[in-house]
Amino acid sequence: MTASLIGAIPTLPYFANQDTDLFENSLWTRGFSVRITRREFVAGASFLAVAGSALLQSSLPALAQDLTNEELLRPGPLPDLVQGKDDAPVTIIEYASMTCPHCAAFHKVTYPELKSKYIDTGKVRFIFREYPLDEVAVAASMIARCAGGDKTMAMIDVLFNSQRTWAIREPIPPLIQIAKQAGFTQKTFEECLADQKLYTNIVAVRERATKEYKVESTPTLFVNGKVQRGEISIQELDKVMQPYFKS
Repeated sequence: MTASLIGAIPTLPYFANQDTDLFENSLWTRGFSVRITRREFVAGASFLAVAGSALLQSSLPALAQDLTNEELLRPGPLPDLVQGKDDAPVTIIEYASMTCPHCAAFHKVTYPELKSKYIDTGKVRFIFREYPLDEVAVAASMIARCAGGDKTMAMIDVLFNSQRTWAIREPIPPLIQIAKQAGFTQKTFEECLADQKLYTNIVAVRERATKEYKVESTPTLFVNGKVQRGEISIQELDKVMQPYFKS
């Protein structure tokens, strides 16, 4: 028994090298269909069964290539999560999975300096887009979206900073505690995870990135359309961005 949606999708980092019983009780989807239940998401309750598209096509496309901002900024399934000025000289679009340890490291180390040095000073417009690698990542993204308004990006920061506490065998109890600190109740938490439209749209953001922009790993950043793959330091980002500030 494997825990992957499709062979190319890795397991949760903290699920690796565990026995198959662990995977039997995880939130992972098996096979090619996406199906989650509230029984899996919320202990003791029944969850709306959702059958949708696979999170990844069986054959992977070529690696992401450089694109134009015009191509990347076409409206997608969900409103973009944007920070910074619309007329900033640099636009950074990040595709990330909430369970990706490299994404968490980027948000813990690089992003705070990026925000203070470039986003808050009007030099960079930063756009965050979901690219969930597994069902737990979808759930975390749903919770962040349900927080609403400015709380969404704040929740994303909290979830990345506390990733090791909830990206585990039983993620729901710690996720509930985090959500309650942001104003959720048990009821609104369960309603959020039962939102089939939100679930479908988050998966659609990933599917669009894979098909149209050739994204296949996280984190993937586009800096004014120039692709950067993997965890990147602020020093490396500086070098990529500097030419745009001088023009």
